[in-house]
Amino acid sequence: MAIAQPTSRPANPRFSSGPCAKIPNFSLDMLSDAALGRSHRAAVGKEKLKAAIEETREILGVPADYRIGIVPASDTGAVEMALWSLLGARKVTMLAWESFGSGWVTDVVKQLKLDAEVRTADYGLLPDLATVDFNTDVVFTWNGTTAGVRVPNADWIAADREGLTICDATSAAFAQNLDWAKLDVTTFSWQKVMGGEGAHGIIILSPRAVERLESYTPAWPLPKIFRMTKGGKVIEGIFVGETINTPSMLAVEDYLVALKWAKEIGGLTALQARADANAQAIFDFCDQKDWIANLAEVAETRSNTSVCLKFTDDRIKDGAVFAKAVAKRLEKEGIALDIGAYRDAPAGLRIWCGATVETADVAALLPWLEWAFEAEIEAQA
Repeated sequence: MAIAQPTSRPANPRFSSGPCAKIPNFSLDMLSDAALGRSHRAAVGKEKLKAAIEETREILGVPADYRIGIVPASDTGAVEMALWSLLGARKVTMLAWESFGSGWVTDVVKQLKLDAEVRTADYGLLPDLATVDFNTDVVFTWNGTTAGVRVPNADWIAADREGLTICDATSAAFAQNLDWAKLDVTTFSWQKVMGGEGAHGIIILSPRAVERLESYTPAWPLPKIFRMTKGGKVIEGIFVGETINTPSMLAVEDYLVALKWAKEIGGLTALQARADANAQAIFDFCDQKDWIANLAEVAETRSNTSVCLKFTDDRIKDGAVFAKAVAKRLEKEGIALDIGAYRDAPAGLRIWCGATVETADVAALLPWLEWAFEAEIEAQA
């Protein structure tokens, strides 16, 4: 017999892994200072774009000699810009253990057709990082959004590397410790941990990456939205807020509001603590149950943002059908929205635990998750 419905409900049922929940107590009134109807090249537009860059640097602790730019097409655009602009000077090592990393493999191997060693791992695991050749350029995701598996740290990255490291950090930035000394190109989108609106990406370049840009010209033509140099020199304007194409000043304002909130609650340390608490609530729940488990098999590699879960009960006849039914049941009740596993990932659930989510909402969700599980077990019997 299915258990009774819990009495407490999450105040905010938004657990989507992107775009993600807005900051606590968000309202559209917070965006009243947006520079709407104004050119992003006017003084007011440039000022806000530059502020977004400077406050990103402050909160993330990005070194002063690293360049930060706001670029088109979200994290995808930022990664593509890096791959097409920087690769080809030397052999490439591609690391992939989930769908987005696999997508970058497709770009490098099938589109750019580069000499690349591809190292993969199944969902839930990391590839062997100990033997990566850092004479090559290395491309990897810090946090695998669709697998819930992250690199535990940057100790495996050589300090004296010859090649560049290109890191897709979109669901790690603002929630996990990024070791800037080990990263030459870092990309993310502000609609993840900061709950911002879509379409804009961030690219962060180390001095070594800038040196590559200015000393190497790819063999293929570059679309305008990928070009970061002119006349053999980096276009400095990109890194002070002169964007390549027209940004949404409403989305920029939304990001500035989120950055202000982050500073008010204590900056990066507080953001990480919130994500850690959210994820830990789920980890503890899974430890107490024998029918659900974390997809990440090694505890130190478990994501604190995109927590991916798998059902392990032997009574489940079709894992994909069952998981979708649980997610649909929770959505119908208004308890949890958009928590189905990513389409290319193993059957299960994915619960976003980034800093904009309240731990009390995660805690309120978990009894409902057990209720939905039992209801579906009964329904399929």
